[in-house]
Amino acid sequence: MKQSLERSPLLRLLAAGILIVFITLLLREANSGAQSAPDYEVGSAGQEVIVEILSGESGSEIGRKLESLSVVKSSAAFFRVAVADSRSQRIAPGEHRIETRIPARVALEQLLDPSRIPNLIVVKDGQRLSEISESIINFGIGKVEIEKSVKNVFPPEMFKSKNIEGFLYPAQYSFNKSVDGDEILSAMLNRFVSATKDINWSNERDFTPFEIMVIASLVQTEGTPDVFGKVSRVIYNRLEKRMPLQFDSTVHYALERRGEIRVSLVDTKVKNRYNTFVYPGLPPGPIGSPTKPAIDAAINPEVGNWLYFVTVSPFDTRFTNSYDQFLEWKSEYKRNFKAGLFE
Repeated sequence: MKQSLERSPLLRLLAAGILIVFITLLLREANSGAQSAPDYEVGSAGQEVIVEILSGESGSEIGRKLESLSVVKSSAAFFRVAVADSRSQRIAPGEHRIETRIPARVALEQLLDPSRIPNLIVVKDGQRLSEISESIINFGIGKVEIEKSVKNVFPPEMFKSKNIEGFLYPAQYSFNKSVDGDEILSAMLNRFVSATKDINWSNERDFTPFEIMVIASLVQTEGTPDVFGKVSRVIYNRLEKRMPLQFDSTVHYALERRGEIRVSLVDTKVKNRYNTFVYPGLPPGPIGSPTKPAIDAAINPEVGNWLYFVTVSPFDTRFTNSYDQFLEWKSEYKRNFKAGLFE
């Protein structure tokens, strides 16, 4: 009787041969990929070197620099790590003390380690100009000089503003001690330009780029990254309905306070254009420096009909379009506040 195709010894041998060839090709391809991005093993670290990162350098450029100094085995290995880790966008320009002969992921961690950056100035997410200026003064720049520099450095022309509040991008910065105030602020402003260079500022309400920066600063201060899009939608919805924003953060900004959660009834009546309990619409300018995720949320808010939100407890922010529901959650927040959950 004629053998079936499944039982044919010849066909079985041919199939096995094809499978072996296929597996061999896959292994060669995988090995080729690994060889194209060789990486050092853990435990082979050598002496430290100083790596100077220039403002605006890309991940591939940094990778080539690290390879030339024998920090990483290949620029491709570092580039792969940097692309996969959003923190790489926060690598500070300036000098870094980095070990040689280390894995690419370790190189990234060391570049992000503030203890390895001499002469460091840190701009935190949502930080105000007054707070950044204080850090610059502590760095060694005179108060009078930095006050002059604040008036000498302007945001890009498209924002139509002479005030750099909100435009000093959150990141780590390293400078030589010979630097002056103008150079420091310009570096922070250039970092903002670099971080936002690919942004399309168009939005559903035709807010100007400056207005988007104002919204982004509110989003940054009022929310956490996981709810940025919802906070942005609340702002859009309230403005559309001509409701006052009534954000505590704007009152704290007006009163030059930081670290307090609540505002009093007296606070909400202060006569200041940044008081969104008294004055309708957006405040006249940003109330701090937003990150790119906050700016993206300000341009593209999540879809929803929310008008109210409250952080009931740390990491628990709730959104609703019902005022009664909001009051219920607010009572829960007050109980949690008294219980010390926000300390």
